[in-house]
Amino acid sequence: MTDTMFAAPGRFFRGNLHTHSNRSDGALEAEEVCRRYKAEGYDFLALTDHFIGIYEYPITDTVPFRDNQFTTILGAELHSGTMQNGEIWHILAVGLPQEFAPPDAPHFGPVDGQETGAEIARRARDAGAYVAIAHPQWSGMSLDDARGIEAAHAVEIYNHGCAVSADRADGFHTLDLLLSEGRKLDLCATDDAHFTEPDHFGGWVMVKAQENSPDSLLAALKAGHYYSSQGPDFHNIVWNDKSVEVDSSAVSTVIVQGQGSAAVSLHGDAMTRAEVPLMRFSNSPWLRITIVDRAGKRAWCNPVWR
Repeated sequence: MTDTMFAAPGRFFRGNLHTHSNRSDGALEAEEVCRRYKAEGYDFLALTDHFIGIYEYPITDTVPFRDNQFTTILGAELHSGTMQNGEIWHILAVGLPQEFAPPDAPHFGPVDGQETGAEIARRARDAGAYVAIAHPQWSGMSLDDARGIEAAHAVEIYNHGCAVSADRADGFHTLDLLLSEGRKLDLCATDDAHFTEPDHFGGWVMVKAQENSPDSLLAALKAGHYYSSQGPDFHNIVWNDKSVEVDSSAVSTVIVQGQGSAAVSLHGDAMTRAEVPLMRFSNSPWLRITIVDRAGKRAWCNPVWR
């Protein structure tokens, strides 16, 4: 069976889902952020400034920077409620309406009586947003914390800014444990770019959509019709009863992961097609794939359920 991402109609568009401007703590004006992403070959951008009182709760208007080659999706990084470590939540919301009501979050510290992380995530999803649990490792997030965000579509499994600034880019441990509890979640790679350090153009999504428009891209994101990358590209994935066939750009490693310790890898030089046996995964209800190129850059498909 061809993976649903490749069976869906349309073509792939490259985009970044997590970015900041000087409307919050980024260094550049929104127009310049959009210009740079377009110049780097991106098809779309979600500029997600911190939706918090010290920045006057911005949902930054990037509509004027759209054209027939480049589009934007409105969004924000939401903050409200306390995690188990005492810090405030960071929740990525892409596709928010500009009239989304602010929480009682005047600063980056928790406030008594404010919405919980779970509540603001649910409110964002109900308003039409694609919701992701942001940078679990960087946040020091517990599994109990992550369990509580039931409205999430995805977990941010690679955050380039967190890699550059803190060497805490990872969200796979959180994702895999939630998958193994039966949560139907996707994954995403992002920049979290502020342009205050080399935190940009390092992680992105490739979205299969019928057109490069906010509505079409957002629908594809919610449907899971995308993969995430630092460089390599998936060209096709076919799931069979006993194996999975992976077509890609030239890579040196193909890895299939499943529940617990289940993983199988193939290694070679400039591989563009690989067939990985699935006998190791007889007890795993979900599977996902990582490809790695010669430079060590990775790409990841969303989990599939057997």
